[in-house]
Amino acid sequence: MSQNLSSELILTAYAGGIFPMSEARDDDDLFWVDPERRGVIKLDDFHISRSLRKTILREPYDIRINTDFAAVVEGCASREETWINDEIFSIYMNLHHEGHAHSVEVWDKTELVGGVYGVTLQAAYFGESMFSNRPDTSKIALAYLVSRLKAGGFLLFDTQFITPHLSSLGATEISRTSYHQALQAALKVEANFHQQPQPVSAHQVCT
Repeated sequence: MSQNLSSELILTAYAGGIFPMSEARDDDDLFWVDPERRGVIKLDDFHISRSLRKTILREPYDIRINTDFAAVVEGCASREETWINDEIFSIYMNLHHEGHAHSVEVWDKTELVGGVYGVTLQAAYFGESMFSNRPDTSKIALAYLVSRLKAGGFLLFDTQFITPHLSSLGATEISRTSYHQALQAALKVEANFHQQPQPVSAHQVCT
C-alpha cells in the first residue's frame, strides 16, 4: 500500500467496510482488511459485570475525552505484538486533528492508565484499539464510550474482531453481509460524538 494515505481515502475505505492494518510495528507495509466475520457491540447489549459496576460507581479515576489522543494510541501500541506502525499512528493522528478520531481516556490524577480510540463516520463508530495499565481500565473506558455513543445517537459500534475481553462485555460476531448492511444504515444517519455533556456521572454509565 502506498504511504501517506489521505484522510479522505481512509474515510472512504471505512464507509466501504474496510480498514488498514500492518503486520507489526516495525513493518512499513499496510494492507486493507474486510473480515468475513465482524465484531460488533450492540449498544443495548453492552454488559457490565457486577464487579465492574461496583468499580465504576466508586469513581476511582477521571474520565476525559480527547485530551491526549496520541498517548492513547501509543498506549495501545506499547505491547509485544501490535499492528500499529508509524504510518498507522500518523493516519489516526491526522483523523483526530480533523475531528474524525476520538479517544476516551482513564486518568489517575496525572497518569493515563487506560483508554480506547476509534473513528466516527455518521452514526458509525469504528473501534480501533484499547489498553489498560491498571485492572479493568480499558473496560471502564469502553463503558463510558458506550454511554457516549448511545447519547450521541450512534447505531453501529464496530470492534473489527472479537476477543474474550470484548465477548465478556457483550460483543458478538456477525457476517460480512450483515455488517455491510448495518454500516450502510448507520451512514444514512447523523450522530454526534460530543452530544453527551461533561462531566458524566458513573450512575449514567451503569444504567
